Amino acid sequence: MVGLKEELLKSIWHAFTALDLDRSGKVSKSQLKVLSHNLCTVLNVPHDPVALEEHFRDDDEGPVSNQGYMPYLNKFILEKVQGNFDKVEFNRMCWTLCAKKNLSKSPLMMSDEDAFKVWAIFNFLSEDKYPLIIVPEEIEYLLKKLTEAMGAGWQQEQFDHYKIALNTTQEGLSAWELIDLIGSGQFSKGMDRQTVSMAVNEVFSELILDVLKQGYMLKKGHKRKNWTERWFVLKPSIISYYVSEDLKDKKGDIILDGNCCVEALPDKDGKKCLFLIKCLDKSFEISASDKKKKQEWIQAIQTTVNLLRAGSPAPHKEARQKRKELRQKLLAEQEELERQMKELQMANENKQKELETVRKQLEVAAARAAEEEKKRLQTQVELQDRFSLELEREKMVRQKMEEQVAQKSSELEQYLQRVRELEEMYKQLQDALEDEKQARQDEETVRKLQARLLEEESAKRAELEKWHLQQQQTIQMTEAEKQELENQRMIKERALQVAMQQLEQLELERKEALEQYEAVSYFRRLRRSWKQQLIIPRVGKIK
Repeated sequence: MVGLKEELLKSIWHAFTALDLDRSGKVSKSQLKVLSHNLCTVLNVPHDPVALEEHFRDDDEGPVSNQGYMPYLNKFILEKVQGNFDKVEFNRMCWTLCAKKNLSKSPLMMSDEDAFKVWAIFNFLSEDKYPLIIVPEEIEYLLKKLTEAMGAGWQQEQFDHYKIALNTTQEGLSAWELIDLIGSGQFSKGMDRQTVSMAVNEVFSELILDVLKQGYMLKKGHKRKNWTERWFVLKPSIISYYVSEDLKDKKGDIILDGNCCVEALPDKDGKKCLFLIKCLDKSFEISASDKKKKQEWIQAIQTTVNLLRAGSPAPHKEARQKRKELRQKLLAEQEELERQMKELQMANENKQKELETVRKQLEVAAARAAEEEKKRLQTQVELQDRFSLELEREKMVRQKMEEQVAQKSSELEQYLQRVRELEEMYKQLQDALEDEKQARQDEETVRKLQARLLEEESAKRAELEKWHLQQQQTIQMTEAEKQELENQRMIKERALQVAMQQLEQLELERKEALEQYEAVSYFRRLRRSWKQQLIIPRVGKIK
């Protein structure tokens, strides 16, 4: 019942969305009442006018509102459907409500009846979501069925181009777009209107009327045992046979179940291509037009019986369900793939962020390393410069030291030479010291001599003074005595001059002795200075 309810809802949705809206944007109560009444009528659902009025109150919560009608429809109409209604009549009622408003006014290669059948096929093949659309896979399936029914070849490349163009603009087609596509003859070029109509009718019979196979065959009567041509229609659980293909005069049914079987019969009574359908209560002998038809009918009936035994739906419904499941699976896989792609993308973005972070860190590290390398190179250059300077300085120091060593060697040589000179001088000083000692002794002797001379001089002065006094005393003497005294004075003056000369000579000798003394003192001081100069370098070396 769930599948039936979904199929009914699709047709009702078309009828509901085709209703006119009032100024408030809602469907009027009168239109909803008419729609509900018509649905109850075609679905054979009993309806109470009083209850219907009660449910159609003038408020925003009941079925008058767009949101409120679907709960009402489910509860009071669809849940009461038993399945004893004419599906074609139901679809035609919904089609009548929506076709005038939505059907294209442009000329089509099909009649309104064919358009109605395509609309019903759309409801069968469309997705179970609203607004209703038919996806490209189902469009391809339908067009292939129609092409096969018309006896034409399928143009896959043409449809692939159409599918690509369709996918770029929308997910699928609405019912009216599908009618325009089939009616435009885009995929039925070279076919006339009648061929297209026959193909649509065949596909409609299979998909909507559940006709698995149909055609003329001969049937043997149970009472009179005569053979009569009938139009047989095979459905999932029944084989109906009519006088003609217009289905107006039904002659009977063959009820199929899991206990039925079909088997080929040999030719007899002038009839060929015979097969037998065995049911619980009776059997049916049928004659096909040729062996191919016979085999097709036997295979179709046996397949139907097998499906009844397995409790499986009709092949086209099962195929539709499998296609939906496959699409859902592909969609789920695509969603899963998209989810995984999103996760991968997020992971990739995270990785990219991490890589960006790592890249930035590497850039920072590289910059830092470059900076450190620059500093290292700078330090290396500085160290090289410093090393070069140190090396130059060391060379200079070494050179200076070598120079100093050479100088020291020279100084040492000079020093040694000076030491030798000093030693020689020391010897000279020793000699000078001896000479000084001798000079001192001589000086002492001279000093003693000088003292003696001074004493003699003093004595002579005293004597001279005494003589002078005597002379002055003698002046007063007589002239003779004066003359004598004068002579004596002259003699004494001459003696005094000689004494003065001797005194000057002694004075000169004294000065020479003093000069010799000063020279000896100078040499003594010089020797002391040399000794100090000799002692200080030796103390430095010892330290």
